[in-house]
Amino acid sequence: MGKESVPLNKRSRQESSRIRWAYVFIFPQTLFIALFTLYPIVMSYVYSFYDWSGIGPLKKYVGFSNFHSLLLEKQFWQAFRNSFEYMAGVIIILMPLTLLMAILLNQTFLRGRVFYRTLYFLPVVATTAVIGIVMQNIFGNENALVNDVLLALHLVKEPIPWLLQPGTAMLVLILVGAWKFFGMMMVYWLAGLQTIQPELYDAAKVDGAGFMTTLRYIVLPLLVPIGTVILLLSVVNSLHVFDLVKTLTGGGPYFKTEMVDLYIYNYAFASGGIPRIGYASAAGVLFGIAVFLISLILGLLVRLARSNFTKSSATRQIDGGLRG
Repeated sequence: MGKESVPLNKRSRQESSRIRWAYVFIFPQTLFIALFTLYPIVMSYVYSFYDWSGIGPLKKYVGFSNFHSLLLEKQFWQAFRNSFEYMAGVIIILMPLTLLMAILLNQTFLRGRVFYRTLYFLPVVATTAVIGIVMQNIFGNENALVNDVLLALHLVKEPIPWLLQPGTAMLVLILVGAWKFFGMMMVYWLAGLQTIQPELYDAAKVDGAGFMTTLRYIVLPLLVPIGTVILLLSVVNSLHVFDLVKTLTGGGPYFKTEMVDLYIYNYAFASGGIPRIGYASAAGVLFGIAVFLISLILGLLVRLARSNFTKSSATRQIDGGLRG
């Protein structure tokens, strides 16, 4: 018995050592998250109940006054609507196009797949603020590159003030945002496609299934889980666009492209007056709650759709088996 206790004690000491080292490596990241993520979130809730400029101690408690003022502010609701309009536009463009491109680049017969994947991913690597500045030069004035090309091709008779009209400014913002994050979403879809076992494709070929049949009954159903994650990430990320708007349109014209994040920034770091940290925090809290609720509802709807899709697929398989 004494001989058996020696290796047991040794294993116990080794296990304890591994646990201690695990905590050593986990602690810095945990501390970083606590200081730079959890603490600002908690304090934003605290600041939202004060009239505070960011200088000096918290003294003037105003309760829900900031939230009340926010709900009555038309500019905030304009920014709120702009954020969701931008989000909807980006997702409507990206979800189908990135899926189609990922399916194309996943085909083994296509040459230069790595080159094309790298090419589409390059905008993701580029700094968003730099892209905004470059695109401002491309779209920003009458002598911009886009206008020169359109005039040379005789597609327009006079230069279009892309960033000075509300409709075209939002359109440019959506197109640039979609182009910027096209590669990232395509990589997500590619990751999902590459988890599908090659044997499934071979079995479909043996059964005589064509490309569209394989896509409909094998590929797309298996991509539903990763598609759900992609959709939720896209909703959250596109609702929090800031640097692209700041550098490309600045929120103009007439606040028609001002998003909630830029609205918060303008009040928290006001250059023409006293910063209103409390009011900006209230806007952040309200928008954060709205994004959370929308993500929650969207997740529930997607889960329900997945459940119905699975049931209908199972029913089709049973019916097919009975007929066979």
